[in-house]
Amino acid sequence: MSNSFTDSFKIQAIEKALNRQEGISIKDVAENLGIGHSTLQKWIRQAKNQQLNQPLDGESNAVTKEKRPQDWSVEERLNMVISCGSLDDEELSRRCREKGIYPHHLKQWKGEFIKQKPASSIPKSQNESKQLKDEIKSLQKELRRKDKALAETAALLVLQKKVNEIWGSSEDS
Repeated sequence: MSNSFTDSFKIQAIEKALNRQEGISIKDVAENLGIGHSTLQKWIRQAKNQQLNQPLDGESNAVTKEKRPQDWSVEERLNMVISCGSLDDEELSRRCREKGIYPHHLKQWKGEFIKQKPASSIPKSQNESKQLKDEIKSLQKELRRKDKALAETAALLVLQKKVNEIWGSSEDS
């Protein structure tokens, strides 16, 4: 099975395993990559003992020639997330290997797209929803009060004008 993986993939897998975050085991990394735990351990041993096949001249810098995850455009990322949405873990890992990325990149991209939802679109909790409803209610109440005050002021101005027309303004005398 190890013959089906390119040397550049092996190197990337080893780097990912050695640079993994705290709390993530090598077994988790292997599962995410769609390879066996023992296979990944064997590659790590070979790399530490300088026994891993070095890339051929035609394949030198294969890692840098492949498109890095940060070089993907937003549209390409979205298309990849959508196209991989219905794949099982094995197929997902295979597709990611073909594209030169890891399944965790897809999870990260998906999370970024989800975070881009407008914050005001959906309240986060019932408590927040209740607070928003209360705020709307108080704002509507204040608006009605101000509308009434404005109407009263307008009526007083009209009455003052009529009084001045009938009785004449105090300035006329």
